[in-house]
Amino acid sequence: MTGWFDENLVSILNGFAIGSLLFILAVGLSIVFGMMDVLNLAHGAFFLTGSYLAVSFVAGGSWGGYVTALGIAALVGLLAGGALSGMTEPLARRPILDQALLTLGISLIVAEVLSIAYGNDVLSVPPPPGLTGSVSVAGNAYPVYRLMLIVVGLLLALVVWLVVEKTSVGALVRASVADRDMVSALGIDNRKVKFAVLGIGSMLATVAGVLAAPVYGARPGLDKTILILALVVVVIGGLGSVRGALIGALLIGQVESLGRALVPEIASFILFGTLALVLVVRPRGLFGSRKLAHG
Repeated sequence: MTGWFDENLVSILNGFAIGSLLFILAVGLSIVFGMMDVLNLAHGAFFLTGSYLAVSFVAGGSWGGYVTALGIAALVGLLAGGALSGMTEPLARRPILDQALLTLGISLIVAEVLSIAYGNDVLSVPPPPGLTGSVSVAGNAYPVYRLMLIVVGLLLALVVWLVVEKTSVGALVRASVADRDMVSALGIDNRKVKFAVLGIGSMLATVAGVLAAPVYGARPGLDKTILILALVVVVIGGLGSVRGALIGALLIGQVESLGRALVPEIASFILFGTLALVLVVRPRGLFGSRKLAHG
């Protein structure tokens, strides 16, 4: 067992790095879906927008370029989430499919605009200075930047959990997830809550795109790939659950990394097989509530 672990340590660490990125992307999607009943299929397009922003501002791999890209990505994400909140508000009482089709249309438009602006080639982004090399981990060389992603993902998970579980703002979000009608009866405007949550969720998606650019680069189609992984994480973890998003992301990160390293020809089957297995055992996801599962 120890020998197997040593042989696959790099893939395991890659799984944690992928899982960290997926958590940053999926936690906002999970809370928005759980609270608003809006399946935001534009989430992957927002992620891709962040990746192309990294391409635009990180030409020489400077820290200034990265900070600029992160700041602009955060602002773009907030504005996009706010706009999306306004666009989906008239559909709030309609079937979820209507909202999903709207966000899918937005996703296709954003992806096409990015393709026109940047072309169809795979564009790479260098890691920032100081994070370009590798370090030895149990005798295996591993990129410093990917280790940084693991740390950033875990720290963000802690911050999001503390905000959602330990603050009055988080209590309001959780109450909206559990019973929107009761929150509205208390005089709280659900539209403002949804506006803020969707804005923050979209901001996390664009920021995740910037952070992922040195790993995945930027290319057409990346939005669809990453969206599928994020949706799998959300379903496995359970709607509206920060803990579920983290566990689901780390699980899928390992399945994705080890699957492609050990059995690449059936990696996709293993991914969706894991999803099916979890849903057979826990139809509401690992940490989802019955109410969230039924809308």
